Amino acid sequence: METRLDYKKLSPEGIKAMAALEAYLHHCGLERPLLELVKVRASQINGCAHCLDMHTKDARAAGETEQRLYALSAWEEAPFFTERERAALAWTEAVTLVERSRVPDAVFGLARKHFSDKELSDLTLAVIAINGWNRLAVSFRAEVGSYRPRPNG
Repeated sequence: METRLDYKKLSPEGIKAMAALEAYLHHCGLERPLLELVKVRASQINGCAHCLDMHTKDARAAGETEQRLYALSAWEEAPFFTERERAALAWTEAVTLVERSRVPDAVFGLARKHFSDKELSDLTLAVIAINGWNRLAVSFRAEVGSYRPRPNG
């Protein structure tokens, strides 16, 4: 697909604001591998090839296994994820698909078992951020395939 427009050049201050949120999330205390799983799962739901390319590469660079990445869309049935990761993935799905379920109390309760209030707030910001990036990349057909992970993330 051909890129529709270069949103990064057209809205540099907006992109700078989104990048500032990413910088905060990078240092908020949530584990990088967990954040990458969240980014990949939301990008799967949203069908964002650009972000899937980026975050699967970043996840692998952070030590994630191919087996877990392959099974991520079926995380509920796959035995490869911790209870904390499962809670984060359930939260990611509920927040990403907010119009379907309004983020059920059961999902919130599960998340509260595995995350402090601050962590849950930060996790929600991470889900919001990747959903925003997904919407930009899908809407304007961002280039897919050329991303290279940065050394040391």
